[in-house]
Amino acid sequence: MAKIIIIGASGTIGSAVADRLEKSHTVIRVAHRQGDHTVDLGSKASIETLLEKAGPCDHVICTAGLSRFATIDEASDDDFAVSIQHKLMGQVNLARIARRHVSPGGSITITTGLLAREPMPGTAPTAMVNAGLEGFVRAAALDMTDGGRINAVSPIFVTATAQRMGMPAAGTMSAAETAKAYEAAVNGDMTGQVLDVRDFGTVE
Repeated sequence: MAKIIIIGASGTIGSAVADRLEKSHTVIRVAHRQGDHTVDLGSKASIETLLEKAGPCDHVICTAGLSRFATIDEASDDDFAVSIQHKLMGQVNLARIARRHVSPGGSITITTGLLAREPMPGTAPTAMVNAGLEGFVRAAALDMTDGGRINAVSPIFVTATAQRMGMPAAGTMSAAETAKAYEAAVNGDMTGQVLDVRDFGTVE
């Protein structure tokens, strides 16, 4: 039974991932304000503290990461800066620090998003950081020659979120189905890959 730290475990996707993985593993749930531990993903020091307190583990998963939506004309410097600090550098720093805490042969899984490859109008800051994360994962895997693995999961719009926003569910995926891609990242042997959730779960 592996020990898995899941950051963002109070969120829609994160809670579904935790629920799925804790059936066969020991899961440490981490969120910004609640859980077994808390963390501010925008603070490198907070990430350091979290992993020191949580202790050695076999896998680290991050489903968190704040980013903003705006058009190129409307997005402020702060919109880009927040997206970079939290979703991009937050997960990059998590991966860098987790290297010292994950057991040999373990894995790190971060979250990008469909907008990296299929952007929509008004998504410039988020599409940018998602694409940056995918490039980071591919390059970082080449440096991890000690057997450690790193991958990214790329979710599509989650059904529950669409319903809360009054949007149609067609073309979305439930959080429970989305969680299957994260499970594959933990149990598989792939590294440097971006896992499209549509390859693992059923779309509504």
